[in-house]
Amino acid sequence: MRHVFLINPRAGKRDRTARIRALADRLAAAHGLDCQCLLTDRPGGAEALSRALAEAGESVRLYVCGGDGTVHEAANGLAGFSNAAMTVIPTGTGNDFLKNFGPDAAKFSDPENLWDGPEFPLDLIDCNGRLCLTIACSGIDARIADTVHRYGSLPLLSGRGSYLLSVAVNVLFKPIGRRWRVELDGEVLEDNFALVSVCNGRYYGGGSMPVPEARMDDGMLHTILVKNVPKRTFARLFPAYSAGDCWKFPHIARVVTARQVVITARPGEEDIVTCLDGESLRSREVHLHLADKQVNFFGPAGCSPNATVREGRRPAWFCGLPR
Repeated sequence: MRHVFLINPRAGKRDRTARIRALADRLAAAHGLDCQCLLTDRPGGAEALSRALAEAGESVRLYVCGGDGTVHEAANGLAGFSNAAMTVIPTGTGNDFLKNFGPDAAKFSDPENLWDGPEFPLDLIDCNGRLCLTIACSGIDARIADTVHRYGSLPLLSGRGSYLLSVAVNVLFKPIGRRWRVELDGEVLEDNFALVSVCNGRYYGGGSMPVPEARMDDGMLHTILVKNVPKRTFARLFPAYSAGDCWKFPHIARVVTARQVVITARPGEEDIVTCLDGESLRSREVHLHLADKQVNFFGPAGCSPNATVREGRRPAWFCGLPR
């Protein structure tokens, strides 16, 4: 079996390539493993390298060394290949994916905890043919995330500064809601929505957890819909949304389980911005559905991608938006 460390040298605040190479060398020497280090050199490079490794046909364990964007690319490359499995050594800034593992997330920094760890399949979200591990969000949160990336390249703006500028532009100076047609397993809603997020995992956007009961391997997706609200109300709502407490606002929020979700921009509206594990796409229509058990993952012994699941947060009556 090959053990390949796929390194994104641009992830995080500094290049950790030398550290990862040293970890790989130490692992190979300690256990007689066939270890190799590969570097991504461009956007999309992690996906291409991952797919090439899987297509070679031999058994491979891939250690993805980067942030959520690199993890997203690798999952798209490995999906559907039974001979390949992936794990994560976090070198990004947010690392929202690993938050799903709770206290065990810290163990992923050392490959000594990973190389012989158990393997298990994870569900994915298929969004217009792209695959997403955690949350596919469309709406105000996706637009903020999208413009953060663009403003981050401006001189004199730190990560925090670009985030605050993005919030100001998208919340203070633009309307929050968009008129969409949303289809949930055949049920049709047409309204002004602030956001629609389809959740397989529980974390995105630096730690927001809109649906605490979402599990990454149960063959089920949770979709949270939030209707358009005045900006002052949105400021009060968003902390509850981030904490998984949207049930406190039943007149504007709803959580459903649906295997097929379609979001369509109505005539005259802008293209829909959708954020997948931090990566953005634009379209007039967004098709989302469950991609059941599509990627093999491995981690420390005893770890679980559902370690932080919180059951019973949502009252039974929290099941619909007013018509």
